[in-house]
Amino acid sequence: MKTFFTCLLVLISFTIVAQKKILDHKDFDTWNRINNQKISPDGNYIMYALEKGEKDSYIKIKNKKGQSIYEHERAEKGEFTYNSNFALFTIKPWKDSVKELKREKVKKNKLPKDSLAIYNINKSLLSKIGNVKSYKSPEKWEGFIAYLLDEVKAVKKEDDSTKTATKKKNKKKSKKVSKDNGYHLVLRDLNTSKQDTFKFVLDYIFAKEGKRLAFTTTGLDSTVKAGVYVLNLENNKLIPVFEAEKAKYFQLNFSDSGKNLGFVADLDSTKVQVRPNGLYYWNEANGKAQKLLDQTTAPNGYRVSSDGSINFSKDETKLYFGLAKPPIVKDTTLLDEEIVNVEVWTYDEPRLYTVQELQVKNDTKKSYLTAIQINNNNKLEQLGSTEYPYATIGDEGNSDIVLVSNSLPYQLESQWTGNTARDYAIVNAKTGELSKILTKVSGRVSLSPKGNYAYGYNTVDSTWFTYNLVNKKLTNLTKGKVFYNELNDSPVNPRSYGSAGWTENDTSILLYDRFDIWEFNPENGSGKKLTNGREAKTRYRYLKLDSEERFLNSNENWLLQTFNETTKNSGYFEFNPKNNKGKLLISDSYRFSTPIKARENKQVIFTKQSFEKFPDIIYSDLSFKKQTKISNANPQQIEYNWGTAELVKWTSLDGEELTGMLIKPENFNPNKKYPMIVNFYEKSSDGIFSHKAPSPGRSTINYSFYASRGYLIFNPDVNYKIGYPGESAYSCVIPGITSLIEKGFVDKDNIGVQGHSWGGYQIAYLVTKTNIFKAAESGAPVPNMISAYGGIRWWTGLSRQFQYEHTQSRIGGTPWEYPARYVENSPIFNIDKINTPLLIMHNDADGHVPWYQGIEFFVSLRRLGKPSWFLNYNGEPHWPLKMQNRKDFNIRMQQFFDYYLKGAPKPVWMKRGVPAIEKGINQGLELLPKVE
Repeated sequence: MKTFFTCLLVLISFTIVAQKKILDHKDFDTWNRINNQKISPDGNYIMYALEKGEKDSYIKIKNKKGQSIYEHERAEKGEFTYNSNFALFTIKPWKDSVKELKREKVKKNKLPKDSLAIYNINKSLLSKIGNVKSYKSPEKWEGFIAYLLDEVKAVKKEDDSTKTATKKKNKKKSKKVSKDNGYHLVLRDLNTSKQDTFKFVLDYIFAKEGKRLAFTTTGLDSTVKAGVYVLNLENNKLIPVFEAEKAKYFQLNFSDSGKNLGFVADLDSTKVQVRPNGLYYWNEANGKAQKLLDQTTAPNGYRVSSDGSINFSKDETKLYFGLAKPPIVKDTTLLDEEIVNVEVWTYDEPRLYTVQELQVKNDTKKSYLTAIQINNNNKLEQLGSTEYPYATIGDEGNSDIVLVSNSLPYQLESQWTGNTARDYAIVNAKTGELSKILTKVSGRVSLSPKGNYAYGYNTVDSTWFTYNLVNKKLTNLTKGKVFYNELNDSPVNPRSYGSAGWTENDTSILLYDRFDIWEFNPENGSGKKLTNGREAKTRYRYLKLDSEERFLNSNENWLLQTFNETTKNSGYFEFNPKNNKGKLLISDSYRFSTPIKARENKQVIFTKQSFEKFPDIIYSDLSFKKQTKISNANPQQIEYNWGTAELVKWTSLDGEELTGMLIKPENFNPNKKYPMIVNFYEKSSDGIFSHKAPSPGRSTINYSFYASRGYLIFNPDVNYKIGYPGESAYSCVIPGITSLIEKGFVDKDNIGVQGHSWGGYQIAYLVTKTNIFKAAESGAPVPNMISAYGGIRWWTGLSRQFQYEHTQSRIGGTPWEYPARYVENSPIFNIDKINTPLLIMHNDADGHVPWYQGIEFFVSLRRLGKPSWFLNYNGEPHWPLKMQNRKDFNIRMQQFFDYYLKGAPKPVWMKRGVPAIEKGINQGLELLPKVE
């Protein structure tokens, strides 16, 4: 009887597994993503959006027990108000409806517009406002919301005589809302729903802490003139701060209290090229804004910038703004045929011309930080300048010492180093005195929270340091200690592991080594280890739970995240900085997120995920003892064959022990042989517990999709030897594959390989050295390191030289220093040895890898008659971004691998291609009859 029931259970289990569905491309559109998860400030409510494929987003609001209190379709961008009484979100028009209107050639300005939703949590009441262009709510107080509308419908009823008079009046040209005239600003009291409307508003802003609203308007009539206004919401008094016809306003901003306001105004209505901007300042104690600076009073050779942001120091004693150099004036009398457009590239100019070209807009908007001491007779001190253009203010602007820097002397060499050094100086915001402090620092230097120290990590000597800005003392903190990347395998100085931050009053700085957190005295460099992770190979990192946190509070426990390098388990750890002791709160075979904490208490939301487990939202407190699952985004997953992920180990040809990920189908049978796809980049095994939801990826195979369809996926880590990246990949990847073949469940005759960019290059190299792969997809590959060395990364305009000399490509020098290395690592010189059918995807707008590299690869294969196909998604960058192209790529890649690794029918596009005359019409995805 016992045997009978055992057999029955096995049969039932087999039936359940057998009945599960296999993932297909259409299933991508049934999977939800969780976006914009928020917890209310009081910790009682959670809001998030579900987005399913290309369908409309769906807002859900739940209480801390996971119970739904409100839902709304086609909604997104949810946020809670400061006191948790209201939820705000945007309601979009139905996507399908918009698509149909576009098909009917409806003009863009006639398409349906967004609506603003205001949900009263306490009263379970929803208010919707249509045709909202934008909305803002106060950051640190509650009670009001402001939003811009295209039009405001009249509410007041009119009698016949009034209507007749209105019609006659409207025969005159009436002012209409527009980008230039402004739109209607509605201020709504969230508690009473009462509204005030201010017409033809161009810009508006709430103060961060004070109950004030400022706006600029082009004016309505004699009662509301064009200008700048401040509304005091404590007494409902509207204050005309500044009045001017046809003025343009920029950088409108309050101090935190709302008692100070700054803005830039251009009062000239002509088209003069050099705009006569003026800087204006208003204080609540004064009636009108006063002009502080204009083109006649600005420092010689500078003008008030309309692009430099205006900010106030936290103590509201300083106003910061931007000064700019005069623009280069064009000769507007020249005709197009009289203008010479020629690019002049110079060998010794700091920035490569292609970089300059991409940064023209930024260059025209460049401004230099300047301070006005509003408590000291509006004294002006220029902080940034052409000599030191980049400025950082300390202690939220309160400090009188400003850190400035300049990278110009070292920009030319960054073309091949890939790293920009900087000179640093300090400026006294009271006196304007400049003192040079650091020269040619390779690594970013920052200011401590209170502004007492400059600090950073110099990659040249792999050392953290501090610089006391008062007594000008430099202190090396980690010289001779290993606080740099121990596993660095690139021909570049190793990076640091980073910093957790500073304790109160700049008392100490917390630095990371590979595993632990250390506390250092910034004055004398003495340090002590706070955690004990190295022995167990467990990494400890501080989790910042308050976005406004400026320092680590030594009077409260800290939440740390743990990660074990061997098991890849992660978790949370509570650390007491008073006694330097702590306890592990949770650790498991999951990948845990950084929790999002409620502002007013210790309630948090977080996620944990694995290959099998979707990262649903979980509610808890900082003890993590009681956990409540809030979301259930993809319950349908249980209906599908999925898969499992495990770590595997093997030894490279160089004798190094390596780790990788092996993904197996859910119903894996070790006695069966499976086709396998190898997919890799550099090192990926730390992501063993990352969830892989079904989706049409931009550049790589989807692990859950292929596992569901009966494939094994192997992702091996690669250790690199400088100068020999191709050989390194071979030494690590091929032994990993053979170690799996030896286990007996890999079909050695049906192994494919797929990768993109750096992965695409390594695949191109491997197929010149081995025939172990039956098919390969190589995305955006570099087959020729010599020609690629001289290429441009078009998204940034940067030369590709640094990549080969110092970073990812790992050659370690120039082609004239190491010509053999460039040849040996370039697949193009051994392309005749390729016997593996290749699918290549390289798009003509690629900004990372010049697409002529993919062309070089393909036309050489074509010249040799090697089976190969080339996909170019027109206008797409390094990978296809448009959803229709991503879906198409995933279908073609699956058909390619199924044909070679599973013996599936061949698709039309692989048989006859898609002729240019049929592009965009016939895709050739149909399968040909299978030939027996």
